[in-house]
Amino acid sequence: MPEDKNCATAAAILPLVGGAGNLTSIAHCMTRLRLGIQDRSLVQDEALKALPAVMGVVEDDTYQIVLGPGTVARVTPEFERLVAESRAMAPTTEPEPTGPPLTSETTTPESAPAPTPPSSPATPTAEELAAHGAALKARQKSRNATPVKLFLRRIANIFVPLIPALIGCGIIAGINGLLTNLGWLPSVVPALAAMASGFMSLIAVFVGYNTAKEFGGTPILGGAVAAVIVFPGVTHITAFGQHLSPGQGGVLGALAAALLAVQVEKWCRKAVPEALDVLLTPTLTVLVTGLVTLFGLMFVAGEAATAIGTGANWLLAHGGAFAGLILGGLFLPLVMLGLHQALIPLHTTLIEQQGYTVLLPILAMAGAGQVGAAIAVYLRLPRNRSIRRTIKSALPAGFLGVGEPLIYGVSLPLGRPFITACLGGACGGAFVGFFNQLGDAVGSTAIGPSGWALFPLVKGNHTLATTLTVYALGLAVGYLTGFLATYFFGLSKQLRAELNADPDSAPTPTPTPTAAEPAPTTAGSATAPGTPAGLGAP
Repeated sequence: MPEDKNCATAAAILPLVGGAGNLTSIAHCMTRLRLGIQDRSLVQDEALKALPAVMGVVEDDTYQIVLGPGTVARVTPEFERLVAESRAMAPTTEPEPTGPPLTSETTTPESAPAPTPPSSPATPTAEELAAHGAALKARQKSRNATPVKLFLRRIANIFVPLIPALIGCGIIAGINGLLTNLGWLPSVVPALAAMASGFMSLIAVFVGYNTAKEFGGTPILGGAVAAVIVFPGVTHITAFGQHLSPGQGGVLGALAAALLAVQVEKWCRKAVPEALDVLLTPTLTVLVTGLVTLFGLMFVAGEAATAIGTGANWLLAHGGAFAGLILGGLFLPLVMLGLHQALIPLHTTLIEQQGYTVLLPILAMAGAGQVGAAIAVYLRLPRNRSIRRTIKSALPAGFLGVGEPLIYGVSLPLGRPFITACLGGACGGAFVGFFNQLGDAVGSTAIGPSGWALFPLVKGNHTLATTLTVYALGLAVGYLTGFLATYFFGLSKQLRAELNADPDSAPTPTPTPTAAEPAPTTAGSATAPGTPAGLGAP
């Protein structure tokens, strides 16, 4: 039974991460089980990567075990249950973690230097490429721990928990639109519209709640001040000479309001006497933040959100092909540097305003370029069974938009195939952007999925068939360009000879460096931060 399989996976993972006593937090995103680790030396990386259900591991702000979409959502509850049972049965042998809980912004300590590429004479294998990827990560991890990138990571942590609801509501909205266009089941259409729109009408509240939680405030107070934004009665309030409208400022206003609420609450905790704290702190937090939100933040955030929507539409309408080329080509490096997280609020704002984000389908072309590059590497290395086995096992996930195992297990350690994969993404993005420039907007009603998994969420300003066709052709262009560029230019003649050489005589190659060192990589066939290749996340 599926439950037995998920339970078995959870049971296999638990001892390999040091047991229940070695965990300080448990969470999951679209593809990864995220664990706070107390003693890193107790984690058995290689044994974890050898588990059939594990696609790879990543050590970033938390220790992340890549299980893939769908699987992680089923394994995590089983894992949490096993941890709870283990702690209940053995409280003396497995002490509770000490120190503050490891939250999303806490950095997992490293217990040993990252591995370096082996120098012994042997035909390079997927494991050696993965080791080189780990070495890249070790060199870049400190560079990525900048205040700006850490702040962006925390912003991403606010929106990532909302992705399942965005996907579900987005697919229901697509079904509702199809039924409406066909004139089928008219009695069901209003119900589907309510299901699709209910979450989006209150998304500001969820953003406010998660913001306060992420930045150390009381979550419900963050939700309370954000609820002011969507309250229908704000139409009676005038700010900057204009009547406010419900939802004005959207998620940006909610984000700003909750951040302010956290600061007000922290000040109150210090200034208000303990005897009055339970009464005055929540009152002052909501009152002060609410007034600032109504008479300032809603208007400012509303103008900013309007500018984002107008700017995105103008950019694609007047320079869609060039914009698509740049966005599609640079998305993988942005993921490597952790800067892609800045796009999440933009996507959410566009979905809130227009019903879909025109940026995501273009960015999804980066995953297509990666898949094409991986296929080319597979054909170019007919005698390297280790690397071919890695590619073969990771390609199905790559087609579904989870391209990170291919990136970190193959193209990034090899160097040049990473660049040719970016070229494939650039050409696919230019293709989709060109049709946006012609007036055929291609968007997505949710963030998170990519590749073929994005098809149920595709939406545009023309018929569904037209929009799906443009997106499918964009993927084809990305696959083909990534393949051709990698096949002919991705592997030098010397490197191909070394990778295909007799295992008893071939030297280990020095991977070709990329143009710019990418940021956190994995130890093994693993993923990057948050989102599948699409907001892998990707």
